Amino acid sequence: MTQQTIRKVVIAGGGTAGWMAAAALARQLGPLLDITLVESEDIGTVGVGESTIPTARTFNALLGIDEAAFMRATQATFKLGISFEHWGEVGDRYIHSFGQVGKSTWMGGFHHFWMQAREQGFGGELGDYCLELKAAEQNRFYTGENGPLNYAYHLDAGLYGRFLRGMAEADGVRRVEGKIASVRQRGEDGFVEALVMENGDVVEGDLFVDCTGFRGLLIEQTLKAGFEDWGHWLPTNSALAVQTRSTEPAAPYTRAIAHQAGWRWKIPLQHRVGNGLVYCSECLSDDEAHAQLQGEIEGETLIPPRLIRYRTGRRRKTWDKNVVALGLASGFVEPLESTSIHLIMIGVTRLMQLFPFAGVSQAVVDRYNRQADDELEKIRDFIILHYKATERADSPFWDRVRTMEIPDSLAQRIALFRQGAQVYQAPGELFQVDSWLQVLLGQRVTPQAYHHMGRLMPPQQLKQALDDLKRNIAGAVARLPQHQAFLDGYCAPPVSKSA
Repeated sequence: MTQQTIRKVVIAGGGTAGWMAAAALARQLGPLLDITLVESEDIGTVGVGESTIPTARTFNALLGIDEAAFMRATQATFKLGISFEHWGEVGDRYIHSFGQVGKSTWMGGFHHFWMQAREQGFGGELGDYCLELKAAEQNRFYTGENGPLNYAYHLDAGLYGRFLRGMAEADGVRRVEGKIASVRQRGEDGFVEALVMENGDVVEGDLFVDCTGFRGLLIEQTLKAGFEDWGHWLPTNSALAVQTRSTEPAAPYTRAIAHQAGWRWKIPLQHRVGNGLVYCSECLSDDEAHAQLQGEIEGETLIPPRLIRYRTGRRRKTWDKNVVALGLASGFVEPLESTSIHLIMIGVTRLMQLFPFAGVSQAVVDRYNRQADDELEKIRDFIILHYKATERADSPFWDRVRTMEIPDSLAQRIALFRQGAQVYQAPGELFQVDSWLQVLLGQRVTPQAYHHMGRLMPPQQLKQALDDLKRNIAGAVARLPQHQAFLDGYCAPPVSKSA
């Protein structure tokens, strides 16, 4: 058998990324590894990644996490999608839900039947044929055995990190408190061999995971992996984040509300609301952004607004030598579609699949980087779509993004939809056909033609099929409890069994 040479894994940095990596590695590969996490209580984390996508459920299941316990610990609520407001034009609203729209066939998507129906004067709204979308609109939710809904979570990122830390430490992860003073590299090949702490302690390792946030202490400051800037496509570079007391029942969706120089988020948790204003600092000053956020948020402010600067883009190498970057250390696309936590999850999952027990090989590094690059580029294109596909012309910001050159890969997708209503999900791509469809139509990209398979059915038969589907979804939604009521019961503390 090949000798194991990679045993000591050192995670630099805590926060959501660090403790997700620690918990996953310990739970799945713990008996084979010696895992140490180094963090300092004096170094804050960004900690505003409070909205997830359905892959979070898969990751939690992989770690054997009880959902109700997790939700109580992180003050989480359920999420069925994102409400996009004022994106196509001021006054517009659409929901990008996590659901399947209608019933598609091998020949084409359901929306072709719907477009045929619309041309014949019936069919209603596309959202009428999506269970998750209609449930979100009516603030309804249910999960349980054979639960019908595809969903994700809103959560407190700080509490999630604390929850995972408890798991990881119980599984044998060693935590070292302190700041990293320097990074020691091997002379012959530049591989990292140890972290030197401010107090003089040395933490040696075979493989290092960089979770040090935007600064990228190992991947960038030490190894100079390089950074590919995407600011010309995604020009927002600043965010103000603030927490407020809840003033209404929690809705099962995130709100993304566009403004003249970016957008604002609203994320309902059990105990509070997460708010933030994302903006381009060239188009809106920090003072203006602060005043705008304060004027739009609701409820008592629980903490002062926090300013976060960022660059959209990615490391040219996510894995370099014996350092793997996760989270913000690997790059940042911006939080519009809640992909940040997913990218941590898929990054550590990919690392576990390709774990270099017998030593770091270039073939494995190249494979990891190719997969990471490909996925991130497709996510990037999906985010750019929200900015490019707009009719807003009310500010320099929207003029800029509406008229900007975009990647060929995205331009081809938009042309394919505009010319023939064709949508696809590429291999290894995160966002499915229904996601692309909901955003394209929601952002006023109108197809000039569509597949005529709907003409193979007599109009009355097509109308009957659509009416039945719409009625079934409406009935299913009506049977669901209100989200807040279900949440209160689901997340209630377990009843003690003691007498």
